[in-house]
Amino acid sequence: MKLLQTWAKAPFLKDADVLIVSECLKHIYPEVATEFSEGRAVLTVCPEAEQNAIVYGKLASMIRSSPPKTITVLTVECSPHCYLLHAAVNEAIYIADSSIPVSHFVCLNGEIIEVSNDAIRLARYLHLVQKALDNDPWLREKLGELSLEQQAEIRRQQCV
Repeated sequence: MKLLQTWAKAPFLKDADVLIVSECLKHIYPEVATEFSEGRAVLTVCPEAEQNAIVYGKLASMIRSSPPKTITVLTVECSPHCYLLHAAVNEAIYIADSSIPVSHFVCLNGEIIEVSNDAIRLARYLHLVQKALDNDPWLREKLGELSLEQQAEIRRQQCV
């Protein structure tokens, strides 16, 4: 069921284990989406297609009106739009002043990786991300392996 088309007071949300999954993940990695969906109330959303402010508000309203037992977020890694979904859930928890446990997962090349709430928050503070890059050369190396954008930048720098 689509997040923005779901009533905030829907009875199936209350005390449920809710999975919020990026719309594209269910098409790119259907087996991962199916596995994570078991035993959960599933809501899909595409932050790229939706206005992010509406997503924040809808999530906060759901958390306040029909508090689930847990929330799990599952998205595709390396997508700036999918990152917004993780940030939106954390923000909605904050806005609703809720203590509902939240788990974050990303799927990278079919592999599921758990990501902490701290990592989601850290990504919002670019100066801290910069310090991490400056202090750990491995991060820059991994970025070069994973990011097509970074690979293009390296090629541009080599041509200069």
